Amino acid sequence: KRCGNWHDGAPGRAAMTLRLADFAGHWRLKKDIADILTGEAGTFLGRAEFREAEGGLSYHEDGQFTLGSAAPLRAERRYFWRPDGDWVAVDYPDGRPFHRFRAADPVALHLCDPDTYEVAYGLSGWPDWTAMWTVTGPRKDYRMLCDYRRAAA
Repeated sequence: KRCGNWHDGAPGRAAMTLRLADFAGHWRLKKDIADILTGEAGTFLGRAEFREAEGGLSYHEDGQFTLGSAAPLRAERRYFWRPDGDWVAVDYPDGRPFHRFRAADPVALHLCDPDTYEVAYGLSGWPDWTAMWTVTGPRKDYRMLCDYRRAAA
């Protein structure tokens, strides 16, 4: 198989199997950010696209980010999602690893000394899904909920 399977291991639900290819396409993306250190709240509103590529899916998000009362800024990110045995690997565009997680337990940890990034993917409401990030470090302490909703091209 070119793309691996995901299994939603949500408690109290029968496991749902998703193929990595099921993520292909366009998504409306909203991120709510709570900065614990400063007390400021931020919002990202935009789109994300998973596009089929050799070995997996290229990911690109683009939108407007607003923090507190500051003027909105254009923001974007790129990653590459690929199957890695029983894992899903998420890499930076240059091939460096970002994080990976087991399909049956969709949580991951990324250490970027001195900061720690933790993510938990929520797939139980498929096709809507979430990624909850907790980021801590000497100068970082924030939570970010990323909400994905299927969108037309």
